[in-house]
Amino acid sequence: MRSLLLLASLCSPLALAQSLIDVQPHTLLRLPATTSVLRVERLHIADHGTLLIPSGLTDMHVAELRLGRGARIAVAPGEQAFRLTVERGEVAAGAQISVRGAPGSFLQPALPGRTLSLRLVSVVTEALLVDARGGIGAPGYSGLDGADGKPGGCTWGQASRGHDGLNGGDGQVGARGAQVRLEVPLDFPLQRLQVLLDGGAGGAAGNGGNAGAGGASKGCWLYSTAHAGDGRSGQTGQSGIAGTDGNLDVVRF
Repeated sequence: MRSLLLLASLCSPLALAQSLIDVQPHTLLRLPATTSVLRVERLHIADHGTLLIPSGLTDMHVAELRLGRGARIAVAPGEQAFRLTVERGEVAAGAQISVRGAPGSFLQPALPGRTLSLRLVSVVTEALLVDARGGIGAPGYSGLDGADGKPGGCTWGQASRGHDGLNGGDGQVGARGAQVRLEVPLDFPLQRLQVLLDGGAGGAAGNGGNAGAGGASKGCWLYSTAHAGDGRSGQTGQSGIAGTDGNLDVVRF
């Protein structure tokens, strides 16, 4: 019975241990979406390398962290908070941790920055950026073009006016910035850490539809009926409003 329980714990998708994660320079590594808790002995991301964290991972504990210049830890948006604990490490200039929300689309609204709890125990950093901004709002729909008017006859009938273009749709609201909790020692130099908490920009306004052309007689030799007027172009929609800013809570220990 104990053997079965041990085997089940080792095979459980809820927790996983990894001795080394090494991301080479200018490469991208995506962690598999097989666990919600991950313990890593050494996490090394070389210059301009990127480690992608899936949305299902909620707790990551790193014993030793090395972030090169321009290195990035990118956390996918998600409803559950993400906690990252680093026992010791070195962070080069230009490195960042991103929990930024996703931009909206015609199929779904913008997503907010993911709630982050970051604990740095003994970490030396030149400069670290935490990007916790909300996603940009979805753009407005473009208005449909107006239909062209019907032509008149050469000596009788009346051409019809072009139809008006439809108005463009309004851009959608941007998503809120993330809630960030930062836990650092009393002597940690906060001036070397920058946290972006801005709400996402509002979505772009949709363009108005083009006006339909007025009807005109065609193929007439001597006489033709009058050309009808063109329609009116649709109005451009309104730009979306920006999302609300996130919040930073600093706790020293």
